[in-house]
Amino acid sequence: MAKLILLRHLLSQWNEENRFNGWIDTPLAEGQSKKAKELAQKIFRFKIDKIYCSILFRNMDTVARILEYDKKYPLYVHLDPGKMKDWGHFKDISQYDIPVYVTEKLNERYYGKLQGLNKKEIIEKEGGEIVRLWRRSWNQAPPGGESLQDVFKRTVSFYKKYIENDLKKGENVLIVGSHNSLRALVKHIEKVSDKKIINVEIPYAGVIEYNFDESLKLRAKKTL
Repeated sequence: MAKLILLRHLLSQWNEENRFNGWIDTPLAEGQSKKAKELAQKIFRFKIDKIYCSILFRNMDTVARILEYDKKYPLYVHLDPGKMKDWGHFKDISQYDIPVYVTEKLNERYYGKLQGLNKKEIIEKEGGEIVRLWRRSWNQAPPGGESLQDVFKRTVSFYKKYIENDLKKGENVLIVGSHNSLRALVKHIEKVSDKKIINVEIPYAGVIEYNFDESLKLRAKKTL
């Protein structure tokens, strides 16, 4: 039975400052080592065969930090067209190395004109309900940004092209992404309705474990 693990990145500096992150490449906040160790203990209880990750630094750094506790070194490989013609051959790599396939398809929602702005200030200016719709609803996008529906199209198409094939082979896969790319995957996997997806939240460093049979039928879900 194949396992799929979804992991939201560790707290970033702009998360801590209550800013809209989006595609801005901010570092992780200070003091994340203890949480990284806790995540490693949860995730590496069983073998992980493949790791897929957003290209944003806060996601890639989260991967590096949790792998430290599994005594492995990440080898980052771009899967996006035009980034690398040769994705690399990993037959003879060290047992301490693990390929991490990175892609823009797993990036956070693009928040457009809101990126870098303080969330509390925007709520005070625009109103809490409209900001909630921009952040959590299915088809309403922030000014100049992406809706969850837009994120769903790029994220789920990538999932079907690459990750479903791994799961069909019985491989255990870890996906490290941002909130809305993971919410899009949850919507797809759990068949959450357009109306109910607004209530789906994944905390920073949140972990969801799915178990699939050989036909990719979902057998179990667990929040770690």
